[in-house]
Amino acid sequence: MDVGVLATAFASAQTAQLQMAAAAKMMKMNAQAQGAVVQVIEAAQENMKALVAAGMGGNLDISI
Repeated sequence: MDVGVLATAFASAQTAQLQMAAAAKMMKMNAQAQGAVVQVIEAAQENMKALVAAGMGGNLDISI
């Protein structure tokens, strides 16, 4: 084999490894972001339940 071919193959392998690491990092960040969104939604639901239980927000007259 030619040295140039080996060098190209090695560089390609390193690039592929870097791309896989970046993809794994992005997947992990995406999963963490989804978890944060779920926590915000759950907190909003709990706040709404507390407001309704306190008698606020149950009936709202929006007629003019």
